[in-house]
Amino acid sequence: MKVEFAPLSVPLQRRLQTASVVQWIFSFLGLAQCCTAAFIVLFFTRFWLVSTIYAAWWLIDREKPSKGGRRIHILRNCIVWRYMRDYFPITLMKTAELDPRQNYLVGFHPHGVLAAGAFLNFCTEASGFSMLFPGITPHLMMLSLWFRIPFFRDYVMSGGLIPSDKESASYVLQKPEGGNLLAIIVGGAQEALDARPGSFTLLLKNRKGFVRLAIQHGTPLVPAFSFGENDVFDQVKNPKGSWLRRIQHRLQKIMGISLPLFHARGILQYSFGLIPYRRPICTVVGKPIPVQKKHRPSEEEVDQVHQKYLNELSNLFEKHKAKYNIPEDSHLEFI
Repeated sequence: MKVEFAPLSVPLQRRLQTASVVQWIFSFLGLAQCCTAAFIVLFFTRFWLVSTIYAAWWLIDREKPSKGGRRIHILRNCIVWRYMRDYFPITLMKTAELDPRQNYLVGFHPHGVLAAGAFLNFCTEASGFSMLFPGITPHLMMLSLWFRIPFFRDYVMSGGLIPSDKESASYVLQKPEGGNLLAIIVGGAQEALDARPGSFTLLLKNRKGFVRLAIQHGTPLVPAFSFGENDVFDQVKNPKGSWLRRIQHRLQKIMGISLPLFHARGILQYSFGLIPYRRPICTVVGKPIPVQKKHRPSEEEVDQVHQKYLNELSNLFEKHKAKYNIPEDSHLEFI
C-alpha cells in the first residue's frame, strides 16, 4: 500500500525556509567560533581524547583541502538546502553547454554580502547543478583561513569548497580527463563592502590573477552573474574615504576577511535583523571563452584575455538584466 503524506502548510513551509537560512548564516558567522571553542574546551574535560584524536587526524589530513577537498553527497543533497533555495528563491540558469571532457574556470560576480547564490548553486544540489551540467564537478574557492579551523574545515569541504590559493586551483584545473569546474568569486571579500541593493560595481578592473591561471592551464573562462545577489541585505553607508571604510580596510588587511555592517529583517518581524530579505537571486552562467594554453603568458596576453572577459561579462549582464527588472540605464561598473 502506498503511503501519501499531506503537503506542508504554507506557514510551516515558510518557517522551515527561514530556519534553513538562519542555520546557514550561523554556520558561517558562528559555527567556526563554536568549533574552535569546542576543540579547545574538550582538552580540559574527560572527553580530551576526542580533540587529541582529531588533532592527529588533522595533521595527517592537512593537505586534503588543497587536493580537491572531500565532498559528501548526502550533505550536498540535504533537504535543508532546498528550503533555503525556496526562501529567496535562488535559481541557476545556463546559457551554453559545458563539455565534461574539459575543465572550466568560472568567474562569479558579484560577491554580495554572504555570497548566497555562489554557495547554494555550487556547493549544494538544491538548484540542480548536476542536472544542468552533467558530468561536471563544481568546486568553489573560499578564504584559506576557514580551513585552519578544526571540525569546521570538514564541514566546508563537504560541499566542495577549497582554499583560495594557487596550489588548490591548479590541482582542480589540471585534471587531465576534464570534468572539473572551479568557481572563483573574483571580487572577494573587499567587494562585499560595496554590496547593497541596486549596486552593480565590480572589483574586477585590476584583478587578473584568475585570467593568468586560466591561460597557464589552457582552461576556458566562463563569466557568471548573480542577479539579485546584492539585494538581499542593506549595508551601513561606508563611502570610500569615510572613517568606517578605512577601519574596514584595515581590519581586512589584518584578518583577511571584510566586515560589512549589514542588516535586513528579523525572524519574527520585518523591521531589523540579520536575516536576508526574501528577494530572488538568479545566477546566470555564460558561455565559455576559449583560452590558449601558455605556461608563461606576457602581460599583454593576460590583458587581452582579461578585456575579452570583461566584454563577455558585460554582454551577459546587458542581455539578461531586463528579466530581473534592472533599469535600462544601469550598467556594470568595473573598478
